[in-house]
Amino acid sequence: MSLHLTIDPEFEGKIPPLREEELKQLEENILADGVVINPLIVWDGVIVDGHNRYRILQKHPEIQFTTYEKQFSDRYAAIAWICKNQLGRRNLTPQQFKYLIGLQYEAEKCSSNYNGNRLTSLDKSRCVQNEHTYKPERTAERIARENNLSGSYVRRAEHFAKGVDAAEKVAPGIKQEILTGNIKPTEKAVAAIAKAPTEERPALVQQLRQAKETEKQEEKPKPRRSAAETLQAIRDISANMLQSNGEIDADDICAELEDALDTMIFRWDTCLENNKEHRSACRDSIQQLTEKGIHYLQKMRRTT
Repeated sequence: MSLHLTIDPEFEGKIPPLREEELKQLEENILADGVVINPLIVWDGVIVDGHNRYRILQKHPEIQFTTYEKQFSDRYAAIAWICKNQLGRRNLTPQQFKYLIGLQYEAEKCSSNYNGNRLTSLDKSRCVQNEHTYKPERTAERIARENNLSGSYVRRAEHFAKGVDAAEKVAPGIKQEILTGNIKPTEKAVAAIAKAPTEERPALVQQLRQAKETEKQEEKPKPRRSAAETLQAIRDISANMLQSNGEIDADDICAELEDALDTMIFRWDTCLENNKEHRSACRDSIQQLTEKGIHYLQKMRRTT
């Protein structure tokens, strides 16, 4: 099989990169098998799934592999498929999950209104101007249903994804830091970058960096706190967690709470699905945690 395939930087950029140890393990597995078991997915010679395997093959051209040709109506349909395919990965962080959901939503809207050259970059699409003709609520609700989310989560994820990409253009490398959780800005702070004028974006990105420096300082060893001090620290964090520019409104509070709930559901689903063989061993603990969560939510419902 020829190695003359094409890597599209935009396609590859939508895929969360493997950690160094994961990439090393993949290469070791391929060398041990002497063949790439899963085919590379391509579209007119362009790779849409299998970029890491392809790079390994370039180092070891003696390894046998196969390809599977998929057909897409345009490049946005291809990007939507890439995102949906990646959402099935076991090791996604909540940030990577949210980013992929947002990209899938944006790409599907663009594909449905697309009339230009299919090799045009996503950024050059005119789908935003035509978005109202497509009834995007239908797309958001379907994606939400497929991933056990809310429609509002999907729409916020799109703003988050746009903010991540805008930040990456200002400061290459920050996308990886955000998506791996190395820095943990609020969703609102990230989304604000894409919404801001171009000249204001560097300052907003710098604020994300400053938040990381503050976090590092807080990680320095400190004397053990009492229970009361710990509780107050949690309250202080909660009071500030929404702040991106010092302004908080009711929508921000509801969005933050909904995002936290969706993230919890995602993490529980992922953990339980990926560890089915151990679920029976910790059944009692899971039951206790479930009751604790139910008790808390019932209490919130009574007091709000």
